Amino acid sequence: MTAYKDITADVEGHVQVVTIRRPPFNYFDNALIRELAAAFETADKDKNIRVSVLAAEGKAFCAGADLVNRSDTGTVAEGGKHLYKEAARLFRAEKPIIAAVHGAAIGGGLGLAVMADFRVTCAEARFSANFARLGMHPGFGLTTTLPRLVGQQKAAMLFYTGRRISGEEAHEIGLADVLVPEGQVLKAAKDLAAEIAHSAPLAVLSIRETLRRGLADAVETATERELVEQDWQRRTEDFKEGVKATAERRLPKFFGK
Repeated sequence: MTAYKDITADVEGHVQVVTIRRPPFNYFDNALIRELAAAFETADKDKNIRVSVLAAEGKAFCAGADLVNRSDTGTVAEGGKHLYKEAARLFRAEKPIIAAVHGAAIGGGLGLAVMADFRVTCAEARFSANFARLGMHPGFGLTTTLPRLVGQQKAAMLFYTGRRISGEEAHEIGLADVLVPEGQVLKAAKDLAAEIAHSAPLAVLSIRETLRRGLADAVETATERELVEQDWQRRTEDFKEGVKATAERRLPKFFGK
């Protein structure tokens, strides 16, 4: 069994359960995304594993990059390039992935949740593409994956406003697939994984490949532009204000410079 630092990967029958262990907020960086990619690639090589569940410990599912304490994390220059290179590996996973979103999925954390085939959540969870509230262009391939999932109009609304929506609203707009009580999110995700695992594995693999054909390439293309936009925006006064306002838990005051 592979030893990981920030995740665990346990196999239950035909289901691999991958758990992010950076509570309470499960902020990501290159190292964490690299470990997640490695876990899914390991599952692809294991004929016994047919589906993976992606879960997390702590308060949040994933609150994205820690821009308040590490403003360079996954947003610019070499850091961003490496992060997006690792993120692209996630989209090249061959077997289905179900995200158990029990808490907040914010920014890049939303991108991580959307990477999965399905999302199981609860009313208490929160989803937000909060980039514009930070003075930042969206990343993690969300400019491709979010419109693909909820439609161009709903994606634009989420991007432009940066609003947080509940698990109930996420379910209503198709961002989440299964809505259950808070304490049953992981179990419901495992149940869905087991249901998929009862289908013929070769058929599931081929159906998934057909449905997601070109997605990984599209994400790589999207992240190239996302990184360019994030690069120059990170040097703006608006970005500094967005991060400061987030740390101070207040509305930002942007001036377009």
